[in-house]
Amino acid sequence: MENLILGFLTGGSLILAIGPQNLFVIEQGLKRNFVFTITTICAASDILLIFLGIFIYHIFDSISLEVEVILNIILIVFLINYIKDKIGNLKKEYKIKNIERSQNFKNIILKTLGFTYLNPHVYSDTVFILGNISKNFALQDKFYFAFGASFASIIFFYSLGYMSSMFANFIKKKNTWKYINSFIISFMSVLVIFIIYDTYDRLFS
Repeated sequence: MENLILGFLTGGSLILAIGPQNLFVIEQGLKRNFVFTITTICAASDILLIFLGIFIYHIFDSISLEVEVILNIILIVFLINYIKDKIGNLKKEYKIKNIERSQNFKNIILKTLGFTYLNPHVYSDTVFILGNISKNFALQDKFYFAFGASFASIIFFYSLGYMSSMFANFIKKKNTWKYINSFIISFMSVLVIFIIYDTYDRLFS
C-alpha cells in the first residue's frame, strides 16, 4: 500500500508542474471543447508511458551494481536540475490564451497527441523518473507504484478539463503556483536524499 501512495504522490508532484499540455487542457476546458476526448487521451497516454517506464526499468533487475549506481547518479543529477527549474519558476506567471473553439474532432485529437507525445517532459517524468525510482521494487510493488501514479494522472487530467475555470483563476494568482512549486521542490528534495542514501548504502554496505 505504501508503494501505491508513493506512486500517487510522486506522479502527482510531477504532473502538477504546469506546462504546454496542461495549459492546452485548461484552454479547451474553458471553451468546453471536446473535454472528455482530450482528458482521456492525456490520461491514457500518461498511463501507457508510466507502465512503459516500469517495464523498461524492470529489465535492470539483473544488472550489475556499477550500472545501477550510474543510473542512480544520473537520476540524482536530473532531479537536482528539475528542482533548480522549479526554484526558477517560483516567480513565473502563466497566462491562458484566448483561443477559438475548434469544431474539428480530428484536428483536436492531433493537437492533443502533439501536446502529449511531442513534449519531452512527458517522457522524462513518466519513463525516466518514475521508472528509475521503481527499478529496485519487487514486481508487485512496481505495479502498485504504477497504479498510484496512474490514478494521480486520471484525477488530475479530468479535474483539469472539467474544472478549468477554477484552475484558470489559480494560474492568475502568483501565490498559488508559489505554494505548488514549493511542494514539488520539497518532495523532490526528499526523493534526492533517499536516492543518495540508497546509493551510498549499496556501495558501502
